[in-house]
Amino acid sequence: MKIAILTGGGDAPGLNGIIEAAGKTLLRQGHQVYGILNGFEGIFNSRIIELNEGNLEGLHAKAGTLLGSSNRTGTQDREKEFLDKYKELDLNGLLVAGGDGTFAGLKAFREQIPIIGAPKTIDNDIPGTDISFGYDTACTVVAESADALRATADAHSRIMIVEVMGRTAGWIALGGGIASQSEVILLPERPFDFQALCKFLNDKKAKGRKGLIIVVAEGASEKNSKPEVAFEVEGSPQSERYGGIAELLARRIERETAWESRHVVLGHLQRSRPPTTTDRFLTIAMGVEMARMVAEGDWNRAVVYKDGRVRRDSIDVFMTGARLVPDDHRWVGMAQALGLYI
Repeated sequence: MKIAILTGGGDAPGLNGIIEAAGKTLLRQGHQVYGILNGFEGIFNSRIIELNEGNLEGLHAKAGTLLGSSNRTGTQDREKEFLDKYKELDLNGLLVAGGDGTFAGLKAFREQIPIIGAPKTIDNDIPGTDISFGYDTACTVVAESADALRATADAHSRIMIVEVMGRTAGWIALGGGIASQSEVILLPERPFDFQALCKFLNDKKAKGRKGLIIVVAEGASEKNSKPEVAFEVEGSPQSERYGGIAELLARRIERETAWESRHVVLGHLQRSRPPTTTDRFLTIAMGVEMARMVAEGDWNRAVVYKDGRVRRDSIDVFMTGARLVPDDHRWVGMAQALGLYI
């Protein structure tokens, strides 16, 4: 059979691991394997490449995606064009690594296109899976950055505010913040009381703390306020791009507390690191399982990570809205037990 692999949405560490693991396994099964270039744009523009042992070898250790990706192009109001273009490629099925936006864009075609999906997002907010690949690597970047910034925070008796990705979900801030034991972790799901935050910071100053670290999710906001929108991308399924909360907090903390404050926006550094060992194991397991599903004809299904192992589930589990941090999540409880402000 002719099987194609597509990577959609924002890039995440581990995408290349999915491509290599699924591609190599499919080739060993005797299939022809292709890659769709630049997500949905590759289907609209009929841009594909053949995958072989030569261009697959060693991909697992690299960040990004060999195939390119895009979060600018959706299928809404272009469904007929998308389906016609897909049929022109004369494929027998599609393996897709994407986030909620990618799978929402494919929902209309589940009866016409054989699809197997894998959950991809550094934000860890895709439903149906306990963890998505790329998340562990993003948390590692956040934790290591916060650890490094603590030296300069202590040297200058400052607060360093680290802004991280995540859109409406605070998983990256929560994971990276706990791993670095940052004193303050601000999540979109838990709007903060600025006066209570200032009291916490001033109390730390009065107790002789040299420096502090705040990890704030880009979608976090004060109570009764909305997230800061940095800019919009016309035509994107998720047009609003959040950002700017760290700088606003830094200036306001300087005005209203005894602290100096500076901010750092990690941005795409969270996407661009080669995957951690955890993400490599996860993508190997998912890629191999996807190829096995092709061999069994188990289409319009998904691979997910549940209860400590990779399993199969309905692809519909990815289409139920963002998976947010519950108020009673055990990690929130751990942060509170450590005396962190969250």
